[in-house]
Amino acid sequence: MLERKTRYLQIAFNYDVSQVKKILPTIPFNERIIIEAGTPFIKREGLGGIRAISSTWRGPVAADLKTLEGAVHEVGFVRGAGATAVTVLGSAPVETLNLFIKRCKESGIDSMIDMLGVEEPLKVLLQLARPPDVVVLHKGRDEESTRGKVIRYKHVNKIRSKYDVLISAAGGIDLREARSAIFNGANIVVANIVSPDDPWTGISAQADVSAIANEFLKTIE
Repeated sequence: MLERKTRYLQIAFNYDVSQVKKILPTIPFNERIIIEAGTPFIKREGLGGIRAISSTWRGPVAADLKTLEGAVHEVGFVRGAGATAVTVLGSAPVETLNLFIKRCKESGIDSMIDMLGVEEPLKVLLQLARPPDVVVLHKGRDEESTRGKVIRYKHVNKIRSKYDVLISAAGGIDLREARSAIFNGANIVVANIVSPDDPWTGISAQADVSAIANEFLKTIE
């Protein structure tokens, strides 16, 4: 389970297993690095993709499943594939959110609520039987090209005033944004592995990912 006082770098793979097999073994193990099976990756590769990551990386593995319903079964699927954390969308029904968090706790896996598209994350949390382990403040990849769209750190203090949860910042994260995220109280920064021709911000698949990961770790200490 993730530690409350630790600052983590979450590296997200969104392409295919061949990219994972090429890049992931070059990243030295660090207990502060979470490896994510991104949503597009899971859609391409399924549970086998999660297994490919968990069999290579002995640290935390997050499955960005973005569950909307069927929480009990979906948590079970990814837990069986080796994930140690999984996401549900904050816009899911409250029944789904409660079942998701309960099932995660029973399974010994970190529950992450992704607040993509949610205007008031605290209102979502206040409806729940118990809080999740992680709240993800997320600017979606389709929003990255929209001028003025930012990760809304104003919600950090609102959430922390009520709940002892980890805060994750996702969407367009580079070293500069990572500094901002930590300054504003985030515990986890999510950086995507991106191809050179992608319009999104992240860590280039053609770069020295290990070296850049170390830069991130130093930045968020």
